[in-house]
Amino acid sequence: MIKSVSLVLLGTALVASPALASERAVTLAGLSVTVWSDDAGQQSPKPVIIFSHGFHGCATQSRFLMEALASAGYLVFAPNHADAACGGGASTSAGRPELSFRDATKWDETTYRDRGDDIRRLLDALRSDDRFKSRCDWKKVGLAGHSLGGYTVLGLGGAWPSWRLPDVRAVLALSPYAGPFVDRHTLGQVAVPVMYQGGTRDLGVTPTLHKSMGAYDQTGSSKYYVEFEGAGHFAWTNFPSPVRGDIVSYSLAFLNHYVKGEAATSALTRATSSVAVFRYSSDVGTNQHRGEP
Repeated sequence: MIKSVSLVLLGTALVASPALASERAVTLAGLSVTVWSDDAGQQSPKPVIIFSHGFHGCATQSRFLMEALASAGYLVFAPNHADAACGGGASTSAGRPELSFRDATKWDETTYRDRGDDIRRLLDALRSDDRFKSRCDWKKVGLAGHSLGGYTVLGLGGAWPSWRLPDVRAVLALSPYAGPFVDRHTLGQVAVPVMYQGGTRDLGVTPTLHKSMGAYDQTGSSKYYVEFEGAGHFAWTNFPSPVRGDIVSYSLAFLNHYVKGEAATSALTRATSSVAVFRYSSDVGTNQHRGEP
């Protein structure tokens, strides 16, 4: 189950740190969108990451990771969905989900379809917007999402076939609510590489990812599963977490290889001391063991 929590502070960084990339708010496709970029480097088109926030989160809820992606050369866009409760979002933390997270069996392709439509509309708007269309490398687009945002990007990756977005190269699913896909056995229809990240204290979501015939096992494409020791459900947000550095490292290693097309680095084949479980089955090889291979 995904816990509801007051997320007012998620829209701001809780730990003072120097800005790693520029951040600005824009309106695109009728959506409030936060954009991160590093314009100090080359001006050629940049690979694109679209980030989907968690239930009652907001576009800026995972600023540390968005800044890191932008500093690594990505152009990052994060919309506020209708359930956003921080960062200027119109919802409140008391709002109920469309359907209970406790009963994934009731979810289908209509559940939170508006979130998938938000991202589809955003990408369409970017392709025609004079501010961004020439700055985006449309052959290098990746999706990332946390919690309900993980559900959203998995759906767009093909777990809900009617949601499938063309030209997406990879999906980064951060403690994703994957129960509906596991229940309906649709993750085998995801045809792009996926990295799942979970935590040993993320008791509401992570077990669905790593259990026998859970999300990782059912995914048929190139896949990775990283479970961080001591990480709870909000380790991927602005709340302080000791595993932030490794979250960034694994996320970048995955996206750089599958979105940018760079050579795989050792981070895709090794477990650090903060990793409790590390599994992968992809072009770089196979590891189905817990901890260090």
